Amino acid sequence: MTDSTLTALRLGTRRSKLAMAQSGQVAEAVRELTGRPVELVEITTYGDVSREHLAQIGGTGVFVSALRDALLAGEIDFAVHSLKDLPTAQPEELALAAVPVREDPRDVLVARHGLTFEKLPDGARVGTGSPRRMAQLNAWARSLGRRVTTVPIRGNIDTRIGYVENGELDAVVLAAAGLSRIGRIGVATELLSPDMVLPAPGQGALAIECAASNVELLARLRELDDPFTRAAVTAERSLLAALEAGCSAPVGALADLQADGQVVTEMRLRGVVGTTDGNTLVQLSTTGHVPASPDDAVAQASGLGRELAAEMLAKGAAGLMGERAL
Repeated sequence: MTDSTLTALRLGTRRSKLAMAQSGQVAEAVRELTGRPVELVEITTYGDVSREHLAQIGGTGVFVSALRDALLAGEIDFAVHSLKDLPTAQPEELALAAVPVREDPRDVLVARHGLTFEKLPDGARVGTGSPRRMAQLNAWARSLGRRVTTVPIRGNIDTRIGYVENGELDAVVLAAAGLSRIGRIGVATELLSPDMVLPAPGQGALAIECAASNVELLARLRELDDPFTRAAVTAERSLLAALEAGCSAPVGALADLQADGQVVTEMRLRGVVGTTDGNTLVQLSTTGHVPASPDDAVAQASGLGRELAAEMLAKGAAGLMGERAL
């Protein structure tokens, strides 16, 4: 129960429908955890106001910097991000307090007439703002002996779906987690298998960040952390960091945890880097043991990501990435 006489915690969030929905879910969890009211503080980021494509404006941190500035200035107490938007370098003044249980990390297709990817007409126009998706969708179409025209798009979820509804595009590709969080997963015409399209590192996961100096709040927020999700996204982000790639580079990664009964014992990490035309992909995987201790599991996951990145770089991955981290 929330005690309305206590000072409200200020949660910083972007203004989009998706950001407000996922921040609202975290706010409710924090209210239940702490008994304190939580106030949403809407913050506009550079990525929200710029109409340029993400690869043009740098991608890395464009949805995050304003929230972090507000944290450092003491204007908010904690912030909620989509983890895939976070730069891999963590500022010393801020702590990644919690990574809650992950939503479905896969991408989905939203296509006219309920079509799946394999049923799209040859040359179909498919919208996405992601070079990662462009690379894999073009490669997948080529494997089917067909082609698609990937069209760069920006905008919120409703805007992107609108391109299909008004006939401007044959399909768009979105994250399943985003559609689920705003209650629109029913518009998806196909869940895209990671065997065909690996998601972005950290896709489907949220990041709860606060000032490292706020020890009391940090300790409470850590209770929302899911150690299995944290280990998985640590492996994916470690690979991204070792590739020295930004969050809009054409890099996909997914860590799957494998269990023996109720005990997680192994992690499989898959990664892909490709040219946006899909002509060249470097796609590899590796597996490793997962220790029982959460701290040891994170350390092992980080090492697994670096190991796979080294193998991918040895196969020529560096030459396939158009954007380097700033």
